[in-house]
Amino acid sequence: MSQAAESAEVTHRLVSSAAGRIHLVEQGSGPLVLLVHGFPESWYSWRHQLPVLAAAGYRAVAVDVRGYGRSSKPADVAAYRMLELVEDNVAVVHALGERTAVIVGHDWGAPIAANSALVRPEVFRAVGLLSVPYAPRGGPRPSKIFARMGGDEEFYISYFQTPGRAEAEIEPDVRGWLAGIYAALSADTMPPTDAPNPLSVSPGGTLRDRFPAGRLPAWLSTDDLDFYAAEFERTGLSGALNRYRNVDRDWEDLADFDGAPITQPSLFIGGALDAPTNWRADAIAAYPTTLPGLVSSHILDDCGHWIQQERPAEVNEILTGWLASLPA
Repeated sequence: MSQAAESAEVTHRLVSSAAGRIHLVEQGSGPLVLLVHGFPESWYSWRHQLPVLAAAGYRAVAVDVRGYGRSSKPADVAAYRMLELVEDNVAVVHALGERTAVIVGHDWGAPIAANSALVRPEVFRAVGLLSVPYAPRGGPRPSKIFARMGGDEEFYISYFQTPGRAEAEIEPDVRGWLAGIYAALSADTMPPTDAPNPLSVSPGGTLRDRFPAGRLPAWLSTDDLDFYAAEFERTGLSGALNRYRNVDRDWEDLADFDGAPITQPSLFIGGALDAPTNWRADAIAAYPTTLPGLVSSHILDDCGHWIQQERPAEVNEILTGWLASLPA
């Protein structure tokens, strides 16, 4: 579905939210399934899921998260805190004339989906998480954790903290940088396990220093890459990167939810070769406590980070099976 952006069956819409407007793409009718992308992506990351969910009897809606694509891009860094993004999702549900939805997120979209279900359980009746496991709020301030994770180098989340710094690396060659990060985290193009970590920065270096060059992953056509690049060339990267710049604000804002489980029916899908699956193995092991409503958890062999694009058929089968199991 590389022409999803132009498909006659897909409807583009702008709806009001606290951000100003949220752009969404929808297909099908039936119970609402809200799809939330991660970094550095777009509604387009769900292009393989929209028609399948629609065919299965759902109203599939993929948003551009605040700061991305055609959605509004507030100037204030604090406007990208988690609670603001939760309210964007609530606004989308209500703007579509619905009272409840199932929410599914990938990468940053997974914590956004998880917190939407946690903070607004009356709206989000079930939650699916791809790539990033659920871990309740708690522990030390996140910036301190990420600073330790880099060791002698700088972990990418720490590298992203200073406004303008990562933008200066990415924006002169958006297309090349995107191709590099997509390849670095894809099963068929990622560096060997004994290579330096592509998500850490050496002193004085940049992230792209360790990205593979010259080969696109099998899931990413040149047309797909062109779509993503055009979106970020138009918007810049600050809105997307500002999500990372709120990790400590989120920790403060969500203090009342310290250690809280998500009790709605839930789903997790991870890639066996994906970094978060391995970094957060402890979080996955804790699911009986943290996700007591977990219906199923899946680790896809030989799969990297871009799960719903690398393995669309398997993800679609898992998603539709899980959705069919939910109470009406």
